Amino acid sequence: MAENSTRPTKASVEAYLATIGDETRRSDCKTLIRVMKKATGKAPRMWGSIVGFGEYHYRGASGREGQWFLTGFASRKADLTMYILDGAEKYPKLLARIGKHRVSKGCLYVKKLADIDTAVLEQVVTASVRYMRSQHECS
Repeated sequence: MAENSTRPTKASVEAYLATIGDETRRSDCKTLIRVMKKATGKAPRMWGSIVGFGEYHYRGASGREGQWFLTGFASRKADLTMYILDGAEKYPKLLARIGKHRVSKGCLYVKKLADIDTAVLEQVVTASVRYMRSQHECS
């Protein structure tokens, strides 16, 4: 079975932030670091081009298994992508109050944090991390 191509690296989170040219986007990423560090109690770590927090062991129905981060984010060209790994759609009441966003199965997308209520975002991230810890072996 193939290994995950996205794995923790020794790359610096600070160096990643320094590559973000837009000052507002860079500031938003620093805010996300504070939110996710608070929710996980873990320091940020680069997983390829994703800033991840914590780690858990998964075993899929196909038998594939590996390690993945509990939550994380990436600054993409169009959006800030936040990884809500138990499924962003699990939180419809919170997302109804969060502000301007889009979701896919495990991701929450926003253009900038000024478009959303970061206190609600913190609730979503904290609930997701709590759920992931209840279902998986985490470190």
